[in-house]
Amino acid sequence: MARKVAVLVAGSWGTALASVLADKEMNVVIWTRNESQKDEINRLHTNGRFLPGVTLSPNLTATTDMHEAMDGAEAVVIVAPSAAIREVTRQMRPYWTEEMLVVHATKGFETESLKRISTVIAEELECEEGRIVVLSGPSHAEEVVKRCPTTVVVAALDDSESIRAQDLFMNPYFRVYTNRDMVGVELAGALKNIIALGAGMSDGLGFGDNAKAALLTRGLAEITRIGAEMGANPLTFAGLAGVGDLVVTATSRHSRNWRAGYMLGEGKKLETVLSSMGMVVEGIRTTKAAHTLSDKYKVQMPITQQLYQVLFEGLDPRTAVEALMGRDKKTEMELMSIETWETWHK
Repeated sequence: MARKVAVLVAGSWGTALASVLADKEMNVVIWTRNESQKDEINRLHTNGRFLPGVTLSPNLTATTDMHEAMDGAEAVVIVAPSAAIREVTRQMRPYWTEEMLVVHATKGFETESLKRISTVIAEELECEEGRIVVLSGPSHAEEVVKRCPTTVVVAALDDSESIRAQDLFMNPYFRVYTNRDMVGVELAGALKNIIALGAGMSDGLGFGDNAKAALLTRGLAEITRIGAEMGANPLTFAGLAGVGDLVVTATSRHSRNWRAGYMLGEGKKLETVLSSMGMVVEGIRTTKAAHTLSDKYKVQMPITQQLYQVLFEGLDPRTAVEALMGRDKKTEMELMSIETWETWHK
């Protein structure tokens, strides 16, 4: 009897991860609220809105019934947008059992509370946060479903849970590493979307490769600073969840965040960008959250600050770049607070 896994929900990344599991001959049931999407997946083996031109495995079926999705599953993979995480987890709670592995692959924060996604899930399931696994890393859904070689990382506070997730997902084209720094992996995956927005905006303005290289490098520095202040290991930001995911998200036309930033750089208004995308752009919500976190932790995040003003205060993108270029002189090797650095240096 095939092992069963539930995947919530049927967006591009959820469908891609479901495909990885289906390729391992698992019985994968993907939950969606959309009746027509369910029928399309079950009848045509396609998910045309999110992954056009892709034929899905017959091992992957869809349902709009949460109980049907969860019943008998050994693992549940949550890939809902950050704004829907609490609601989706609340809906699955009656059918979740403590034996089930819980993996999430959502890159963002709960904007209102500023909580990490694993914290929100643990609260709704009323379980230890150590039970939750985060999956992150450089991975476009459009390439994963074509079985292009892809490498990701899974992290949990409980090593045994991350090893279970590694065993669940790993196959010949989908390589999975483990990492003990769940906080860092989760923060890196969320915060890099801000810099990807900025990279797209730079390209939309026609500023070239020099500007984008600088933006990625200095962006990595600022997300490492805030990450370390929030309890992450700075070295995590040099790994797959950090620089790896940053590069793929900030340089590819597959990236929603890059595309949204590009349109902003071209002069389009945020409302126009969002309506034309048709999918969630997590970096926009994350910019708002990170702007608040930088104040809370007293960490300088100049790129985030300027993007926040472009997105929510109507600042012209070209003026934002001029503000970044005109900042006071700095040394390159700025570190997080001495206390944080000494803690990790030990």
